[in-house]
Amino acid sequence: MHAPMCTVEEHQADKISTMASQSPLPPPGIPPQRTKDDDGGSVVLERRTQKTEPPQMYQVVMLNDDFTPMEFVVVVIQEFFNKDRETATQIMLKIHLDGKGVCGVYSRDVAATKVDQVQAAAREAGHPLQCVSEPVE
Repeated sequence: MHAPMCTVEEHQADKISTMASQSPLPPPGIPPQRTKDDDGGSVVLERRTQKTEPPQMYQVVMLNDDFTPMEFVVVVIQEFFNKDRETATQIMLKIHLDGKGVCGVYSRDVAATKVDQVQAAAREAGHPLQCVSEPVE
């Protein structure tokens, strides 16, 4: 005896009903979810919140030297770190007296860009001013 043949439409309908009765898979990259039964017999999914760490911050530090004019340092701090003249002067004096001073705290990429801008301005003006970025602890 032969089993009755099913049509393509019947086969597809059977496949769809089988897929509908299975639980769906979560998309890749989505954290697993917990299931919780309620009194009505249905299943409730709860999304787990992902905890992300804030990005590592970097401080831009200018180093003292005996050749770069103080006025140039003040102008650079005003121009690249958006400080007013009084604040820029205070930072410059800290650099002069302590050997280094923090000009600002930024994300890694922004800090690296600030360092590059300061070094380029110093080279263009013919000054040996040094600037570095270091992680904030």
